Amino acid sequence: MKYVALLSGGKDSCYNLLHCAKNGHELAAAASLGPEQGKEELDSYLYQTVGQDAIEFVGQALDVPLYRRVISGAAVEQGGEYGGRDPAQSGGVRGDETEDLYELLSTVKAHHPDVQGVSVGAILSNYQRVRVEHVCRRLGLTPLCYLWQRDQEELLSEMIQAGMEAILIKVAGIGLAAKHLGKTLEEMQPLLLKLNRLYGSHVCGEGGEYETLTLDCPIFKHRIQLDEVETVVHSDSDFATVAYLRVKKASLQPKPIANLDDIIVPPALAEPFSEIRNLLSSSLLPDPGDALLNTQEVTTNRGTHRRIGNWIAVANIQRDIESASGEPTLEDEVRECFEKLKECLSQHGLTLTNCTNINVFLSSMDLFARVNAVYATYFGTSPPARACVAADLPSPIRVRLDCVAFAESAPTARQALHVQGLSYWAPANIGPYSQAIVADERVFISGQIGLIPSNLTLPSPQSLAFETALSFQHVHRVVEALKSNSGGGWEGHYQGIVYWLAHADHIPLVREASSHFEGDANAPALFVAVPELPKGALVEKQVLLHTGQCDVEDDDGTIVRRSAVPLYEKGDYETLGGKVCWEVSRFREVPSKVALVCVRGEDPELLNQLRSVPALQDLHSEALSVRLFHNVSRSEAAASAITFLQCQEAAPVTPIPCRHISSRNGDDWDYAILAICTRDGSL
Repeated sequence: MKYVALLSGGKDSCYNLLHCAKNGHELAAAASLGPEQGKEELDSYLYQTVGQDAIEFVGQALDVPLYRRVISGAAVEQGGEYGGRDPAQSGGVRGDETEDLYELLSTVKAHHPDVQGVSVGAILSNYQRVRVEHVCRRLGLTPLCYLWQRDQEELLSEMIQAGMEAILIKVAGIGLAAKHLGKTLEEMQPLLLKLNRLYGSHVCGEGGEYETLTLDCPIFKHRIQLDEVETVVHSDSDFATVAYLRVKKASLQPKPIANLDDIIVPPALAEPFSEIRNLLSSSLLPDPGDALLNTQEVTTNRGTHRRIGNWIAVANIQRDIESASGEPTLEDEVRECFEKLKECLSQHGLTLTNCTNINVFLSSMDLFARVNAVYATYFGTSPPARACVAADLPSPIRVRLDCVAFAESAPTARQALHVQGLSYWAPANIGPYSQAIVADERVFISGQIGLIPSNLTLPSPQSLAFETALSFQHVHRVVEALKSNSGGGWEGHYQGIVYWLAHADHIPLVREASSHFEGDANAPALFVAVPELPKGALVEKQVLLHTGQCDVEDDDGTIVRRSAVPLYEKGDYETLGGKVCWEVSRFREVPSKVALVCVRGEDPELLNQLRSVPALQDLHSEALSVRLFHNVSRSEAAASAITFLQCQEAAPVTPIPCRHISSRNGDDWDYAILAICTRDGSL
């Protein structure tokens, strides 16, 4: 695609251009924001403003039109989100410096209507990423962020190896002084690595330790020569000097055309995920054979909801067939589902902005684009996490939803990771869902399919081994990014996993891969076959995780934050009427629990014996949300589960017809109950 380069003149914004070119994108223009004339630097939260006296030379070196705008706004909205979650309030923030970027890129689009992307050199800053992506979404542009979440030490080495000539133009970190101004990255590399080891300084200056100016880059048509500079010391101290270079005179020098072949592209799979691909590649892949048997519907209450503490679940949302007058359009069916969902949430004083996770089941993935277009109108900034799969829904139902929502006491109690830029990190969620939502230390991770992040395509030729390894890696990287975003300090523990597969014959291989992956160890896991996954993927991994952080009362009565580790329990029993296997993940310190119960057999008494299992005896009172996975050709067995689950305190149940159901300890179950549990208080 054609794109505009968002330029600061520094190493990151210029190096990202090399990766844009490497991925086949065409540079059409450059854009830069800076302080008003006569002011050399602003204390901006969002932009690098030092070095603006040389930005014209960077534009000329690239040999593309450069569009500039003065920063007139300030950091009005300083939170982790920008714009409202309600779509009616999801526009810009008046007076915020982010809106200067919106105006600048609007100008670029007016002059270059064929521009579709924006190159952004962000590595670690969520503050910057969220705001740039917000502007891009409003303008219909795709962020190109190939440095996002890259290892900084590797990145610095790659920049030097690629022939980037960037000098330090500002220093403001411990161990750096005015004498380091004007030195190249290659000259500074040993010291930057040393400061990282000694003080934890960011190797690439992501903590504001230093800023750079790029004098040469393989994509430049000319090299920038600094003919006259002046050192300006802003403040001098033994701890950290703040100083910068003022460029008084510069010129462009001719240079030979550079080759981009030496630009290092990180491998699609890192360790240990390449090992997962190797494990599956060495296994014999069976021929898929998923003939659909006679389907039978499980009857349960529709649009049920439950509140336990600050958590609310809404289950089995679908259109009302009985009162329908004629066949609605697909779009109207989606709207009816969302109106029902809004009505259920409103009974607890909540709106769609409180949703943390929504599962969408479609009668065919051919409907996805039309459903998604309507779905998107209900969400603004930081939409809920989501999984979407095809299921053998009973005709004429085409859409079924379930939802978990959180009644937050403040906006900061709910954290979203919604990365929308193309990168090497993990797939961009350009659509209306976040990679993950964190609320009350629970992390809902959207279903991850094996897309190649840099272009959002599945591996070609199609490969179960490659897709499975990528889905594992995507979940892992989402979790690591969340840790970085929140300042770290937590380990993270999987509490429940669902593997959605397009072919039942692939389940044994994916289950084998899961058994070799440390992150999956012990967590209740379900492997289910459904008719189809998004984009024709073979596998989708959906995870519910807990940070492990909890507030407990110390011996002196004070509340302290500690790290907790979940208990994993499992067991089974058999009767003449069938077999039951169960798994539980729970914490002693907090009421956060996930229970998985797999059943083979129609005997109604099979589930009643769960009351004698200590880990499950409170399932009725603790089950906030229940997904009932049932073999679509044996739904009579699942009818006993409905009776069991709704005989006392009715848990909201969403039936999910599947073509095959497996767990770690068993195969070909008639049905499986996956319950998110809590007690009054918090999850």
